[in-house]
Amino acid sequence: MAYNHTVLGQLLKFVPRLEFEKLVQAHDGKRRSDALPRWSQFVSLVLGHLGNRHSLRDIEAALATQQPQHYHLNIGNVSRSSLARANENLDPDFYQQLFYKLYEQCQQSGAVPGKKFRFKGKLFSLDGSLIDLSLKVFPWADIAPKKAAFKLHLGLDHDGLMPAFAEVTEGHGAEMDAVDTFTFPPGSVLVFDRGYDRYTWHKELTDKGLFWVTRSKRSMRYDVIKDFPVKPQTGVISDQLICLTSAKAIKAGLSAIRRVEYLDADTDKRYVFITNQMRWSARTVADIYKSRWEVELFFKWIKQNLKIKSVIGHTINAVATQIFVALCVYLLMAYLKFVSQSAFGIQSILRLLQMNLFLRRPLAQLLHKWKADPPPPQTAFSLRFA
Repeated sequence: MAYNHTVLGQLLKFVPRLEFEKLVQAHDGKRRSDALPRWSQFVSLVLGHLGNRHSLRDIEAALATQQPQHYHLNIGNVSRSSLARANENLDPDFYQQLFYKLYEQCQQSGAVPGKKFRFKGKLFSLDGSLIDLSLKVFPWADIAPKKAAFKLHLGLDHDGLMPAFAEVTEGHGAEMDAVDTFTFPPGSVLVFDRGYDRYTWHKELTDKGLFWVTRSKRSMRYDVIKDFPVKPQTGVISDQLICLTSAKAIKAGLSAIRRVEYLDADTDKRYVFITNQMRWSARTVADIYKSRWEVELFFKWIKQNLKIKSVIGHTINAVATQIFVALCVYLLMAYLKFVSQSAFGIQSILRLLQMNLFLRRPLAQLLHKWKADPPPPQTAFSLRFA
């Protein structure tokens, strides 16, 4: 019989260990010999997400019941106290950099489906989402009377619907402060809501050769330079070249942009979009903004399926560490789906992993629908004694 590592062990083999150890040296340097290793911390938190563990004690108990697997997972004994110290004291930027390494691995492997739109550049949806906390436990995260939260800022790559950029801040963290840390490939298309309304940033994107689509503010002041012909059957009401006339827009030096007014036939609502892209059809502009809903769906998925809403630490370090490991887990599943050529979706892959974490079963067999072998044919000898 062929030997197989556990399902968890096989999944962790997709983590580039050489890059992992380089990050350890860069972020941690020399630590106490009895300190919990980064790899043990990472494996424990991955188990917490995939195994749906609710607390540090729960993770400790789950690992304790699998002592024979520690050698193959390359971890030692993990206590609740040592894991808590690591989560609260170690730099969470380590896992942010690991997240970027795993995203790069997915890109290099070609783990993306076909494009929805014809333009060559990548499409990214940008958004931030609040995740509620207990104000008694997290007084540093208060955002309103009797309310505490932290915020996950995200850039979703529509090639594969994978998180490409991420930042974790306190609940008051502004979207614009987080997005300034993201570096987008040349020719990218960014779609975002009205929370990213800084005209100077819009101009910076334009100057870098990046395209953007967003909704206009209701108070936006502008002069119409030119009206373009529209096709009413597409839902487009107007398509215009405009010049912004507010003091902020003039100070930012933003050049003429495009204004598209669109009527959604399903909801009978009117939307007004602005963009610096002049060549697309007006309907394409509307469809691009509509695709921004994918980032909202991603937030909903990750909150419901990974350990995001119930945190296992009381500091911003612990919270950020838990979030970035969750994003790493998502990218590992996306990469696994690609290399296995499985027809299952990410949701189904997560369920299969949860139910089989410590079974010794080939991942390829687990992730493909298969039929049981037919029973062997009965011989005359076996029929005689039936």
